[in-house]
Amino acid sequence: MLKILVFVAIIALLALGAGFLMEASGGVQITVAGTEYTLGPLQSVIGFGLLVVAVWLFFKLLTLLIATLKFLNGDETALSRYFDRGRERRGYQALTEGLMALASGEGRLAMAKAARAEKLLQKPELTNLLVAQAAEMTGDTKKAAETYRKLVTDQSTRFVGVRGIMKQKLAEGDDETARKLAEKALALKPRHEETQDVLLTLQTRAQDWAGARATLTSKLKTGTLPRDVYKRRDAVLALSEARDLLSETASLDQQERAIEANRLSPDLIPAAAMAARAHIAKGKPKNAAKILTKAWQVQPHPDLAHAFAEIAPDETPAARIKRFAALAKAHPQHAETRLMMAELNIVAEDFPEARRALGDLLDHAPDARAYTLMAAIERGEGASDAVVQGWLARALTAPRGPQWVCDNCQHIHAAWAPVCGNCNSFDTLSWRAPQDTDAGAMTTANMLPLIVGAIEQKAPDVEEVDFETDADSDDSVEGTAKEVDGANEPVSR
Repeated sequence: MLKILVFVAIIALLALGAGFLMEASGGVQITVAGTEYTLGPLQSVIGFGLLVVAVWLFFKLLTLLIATLKFLNGDETALSRYFDRGRERRGYQALTEGLMALASGEGRLAMAKAARAEKLLQKPELTNLLVAQAAEMTGDTKKAAETYRKLVTDQSTRFVGVRGIMKQKLAEGDDETARKLAEKALALKPRHEETQDVLLTLQTRAQDWAGARATLTSKLKTGTLPRDVYKRRDAVLALSEARDLLSETASLDQQERAIEANRLSPDLIPAAAMAARAHIAKGKPKNAAKILTKAWQVQPHPDLAHAFAEIAPDETPAARIKRFAALAKAHPQHAETRLMMAELNIVAEDFPEARRALGDLLDHAPDARAYTLMAAIERGEGASDAVVQGWLARALTAPRGPQWVCDNCQHIHAAWAPVCGNCNSFDTLSWRAPQDTDAGAMTTANMLPLIVGAIEQKAPDVEEVDFETDADSDDSVEGTAKEVDGANEPVSR
């Protein structure tokens, strides 16, 4: 409403002014080429307005002429900026279409759009990544590598370039070069989680345990790894360092690292066993027994029992049973505890007690090791060859029981390792029964003669019973056979 009133007021004032000028006398006289022109008051006002418009149009045309001359000369002008904005719009449109084609899996179309965007935008930091990824999609690895190298030369895109080349080297199987590139990429972006994981995987695969521990610490500091997982994996890496030192000849440093690994993760079975052996080497059997007892309380394991036996290697079978009874109190009904006590009693030739130790294990959770122990008990008690052969026949087809199994690929390992030998995943081995319960890993070649009647002597000749299998057979079965044959090792893995 106010605008309408203002408009009406202005019109009224103009009309009033025009009426005043028409009634006024006098005017403006202009002489041009000897001719005199007389303009009335109203005509003078209109003429002045037309003159102002003419001057304004003159300067506008002059400005346009100057801008055109500058544009033709290559200088930046409003006219050049207008055309640049149009070219930029087309370039970004091509870039968007290229990204959409890349996401849709249309590599060749993405390459064409990337080339058009590069031509229009003249911004390689934006278009080179699209070119590289489109080249990879079309299989042009050479073009992709060249483009990634261009990205490396620019400080703002260096990380993207290094990461791209690193991925190419990984695809080619060049782990050593990929590891060095991952280290450079992580130096550029220390908080990049994917690069941390790639570097950690490559370091563990190359058995660079010290470098892997540094990367693991970096993951903890940047918040990409929970503290409890960090402690567990750091213990695995510390244990791996100790294992390497042990393989090169045991040293004080190896002993300390083994103890450190156990301190970082007391429930890590290999660390507990190695730390116990380190204390035994130092002449500290009580410390070794304490570590093994604590680990046994978490999870009974044959490796722990084997290390527990090494604390007093020269003790009598009866003394060993008494000492192991304290260890067995933690989990008296656990299958591993029962098997361990049965083995010890077989060595002591107390076959009835060995049978009682097994209890109902054969009814509820039988495996190849339990059946083989039962065969040894039957032989020790003077059973016939047919009875012994029957138990061994069951052992051939029974599950092997808990083993070191990779949680990632389900591959079975004969011994614990920090890295799976099948899928190269780190810290994925756990002690459990494999999903495949087939006992195919047990070799029948050495046990077949026992089944078909190759046993020449009767039960009293316990020492001559051979339950030995080859290197791929169950370690626990082999250990039991050695005990029955009178070996000094009372408990095996």
